[in-house]
Amino acid sequence: ACNCTSDYSSRCKPTNYCTRAAVVTAPSATPPPAVTSSAPAATNTGAVSWAWPHAGNIIGRFSDSGSDNKGIDIDGKAGDPVLAAADGEVVYAGSGLLHYGNLLIIKHNDRYLSAYAHNRALLVSEKATEIAELGSSGIDREMLHFEIRVDGKPSDPLQYLPSR
Repeated sequence: ACNCTSDYSSRCKPTNYCTRAAVVTAPSATPPPAVTSSAPAATNTGAVSWAWPHAGNIIGRFSDSGSDNKGIDIDGKAGDPVLAAADGEVVYAGSGLLHYGNLLIIKHNDRYLSAYAHNRALLVSEKATEIAELGSSGIDREMLHFEIRVDGKPSDPLQYLPSR
């Protein structure tokens, strides 16, 4: 079992809940398959080209204080598609971290991770642009909780996502 808390980082490798490592590609004008199993892990620290993981409205914002929100919450309906916000390798897919429900973590390079929480279903083993289906995980509404971590520390996703 995973003994990690919600402070997932390079120290947290909860393999008991992981599916096989997969590489995802963020959607483009002509999206390639989102998941392959033979590509190597990202190993650089270069720029990441971010895109919105879901089109819903922002209903919760990032906070630096205490146990408040370490990402943004995006409104949606159960089953709505959740997209990879940038190319990278799936390093965690499971439900072993409290308060995140079905969680997917993508490593984009040696500095950047993104997290997608409260999903109804994880689709990382399918060859599609979608990586998950939005859900609720026992919280009071259906939404996607989205985080970006830089060197393992929470960072405001709105600083990285394109304006909309």
